[in-house]
Amino acid sequence: MTVPGRRSRLLGLVLALLVLLALLVLSVMIGSTAIAPSVVWDALVHPSSDIDQFSIRDFRLPRTIVGLVVGMALGVSGALIQALTRNLLADPGILGVHAGASFAVTVAVGVLGVRDPQGYMWFAFAGALVVTLMVLALGSTRQGSSAVVVVLAGVCVAAVLGGAREALQLTDPDAFDAMRSWNAGSIVARPLDVVWPILPFFAVALVLSFAVAGPLNAMALGDDLAVAQGVHLGRTRVLAIIALTLLAGGATAIAGPIVLVGLMVPHVARWIVGPHQRWIFAYSALLGPSLLLASDILGRVVMHPGEIPVGIVTAFVGAPVLIALARRNKASGL
Repeated sequence: MTVPGRRSRLLGLVLALLVLLALLVLSVMIGSTAIAPSVVWDALVHPSSDIDQFSIRDFRLPRTIVGLVVGMALGVSGALIQALTRNLLADPGILGVHAGASFAVTVAVGVLGVRDPQGYMWFAFAGALVVTLMVLALGSTRQGSSAVVVVLAGVCVAAVLGGAREALQLTDPDAFDAMRSWNAGSIVARPLDVVWPILPFFAVALVLSFAVAGPLNAMALGDDLAVAQGVHLGRTRVLAIIALTLLAGGATAIAGPIVLVGLMVPHVARWIVGPHQRWIFAYSALLGPSLLLASDILGRVVMHPGEIPVGIVTAFVGAPVLIALARRNKASGL
């Protein structure tokens, strides 16, 4: 595979940004009723009590911002976990992030009686963090943290928590109607009050992600060569896991378990720019929200005037795209 030069990568990044901006506009315009771009502009610049402007400011704009933030977090966290484990089939859920968040929300709803998304959001975030730290501890060996052992620990913990969650939900099915939309993976009816508190965690995680990009490039050549280049393996792995947990845990807390975004987006980015992690992270930060917003728009259109949750759409869209990428001879490795 011919690796693109810096100029080609920058051009591709600009194009990806333009696509994302176009999808942001379409996300605000398209819904149960189509709204003209001039009305969208007036709602942002010259607000009034017009019903369309009310719909834009109170429903469509927050939904679009949530899609932007969650998609960016899922894309970068997926790139991180694939680079960390050197496994092209890895995604954030492999470390138990989704399982930890889902189990914590189940406990909050079923045991503590929490029904408000703003209430169980913090349980989801805490559950993701606690379970990932548990997986990191279980994956530690005398020689340090092993990526393979960490992945196996994550799969085992996720399986146990998944069974416990299902058992708890069977005890009182009616109590879990409140989290049905969250379980499906949705960015509908997520007020911005849910997003703002998590943004600082996302900012820290993005800084950490780009900080470990260089060491992760070296680790892709093997641990021995990475150590020879001065890379601290344990520190790099811990920082990467902290970053991907903050990103994937926060995204799951806001929108529920949305699958395949963190798995698919890094593949597309790697196919475009090659194996350089810093470029992969930058592209994933733009392609992730693009995929999520495009899936959300598609979910509004195909069942108009109803909707399909974005988590279901990404599953349908992601499967054939991954098959196509896997069949390409130019698909690059880590």
